[in-house]
Amino acid sequence: MSAKRCLYRLVVRAFSDLGILVKKMKKTIINPLFKDSVTFTQTAAETNGRITSLSVTQMPGGGPPMHYHRKFTETFIVLEGRLTIVLKDRTIQLSAGERYTVRKKEVHRFLNQSGLPVVFTTLIQPASPGFEKALCILYGLADDGRTDSNGIPRHPLELAAISRMSDMHQPGLKVILAPVLSLLACIARITKVDQKLIARYCGNS
Repeated sequence: MSAKRCLYRLVVRAFSDLGILVKKMKKTIINPLFKDSVTFTQTAAETNGRITSLSVTQMPGGGPPMHYHRKFTETFIVLEGRLTIVLKDRTIQLSAGERYTVRKKEVHRFLNQSGLPVVFTTLIQPASPGFEKALCILYGLADDGRTDSNGIPRHPLELAAISRMSDMHQPGLKVILAPVLSLLACIARITKVDQKLIARYCGNS
């Protein structure tokens, strides 16, 4: 084998290994409003739909409003700090090494009420590619200044599309708005608002 051919093979192998390495690198997104960060450690595509795994660092005061999911359970495993899980009838404080699994349709929210960051793993079972995309879109919209100060999308069609993708449902009086949100989600799908959001913010996911 000539030296040139040998060198060529080495270069091809090096770039091939680099490609594999890049594919294995985990995507991290950061919310510019709250400075929370999320790293996708396992995705639906990587686990054949078995599990979505996230490594989350949440700053003090951060956390979503009360909600529930119909299609998957959500397990929180605290690694550092203290995480508060608020349920319909009780509040749970999780410290490092502790966990709690939110069942399907169980109303909940999670937040950091301490003065320090909390680091935790979130396991979604079965995996939810829609949830993964919705998270990237929400953080992307916030980065582009297209959300309010609470991180809620300003455009109704974008809000509806994300709600549908993430399987995130509001309890209580907000249930009254569910039919309107469903209609808006249909309009978003017909007008391809959801596909445009995915193309803009999920291109590397």
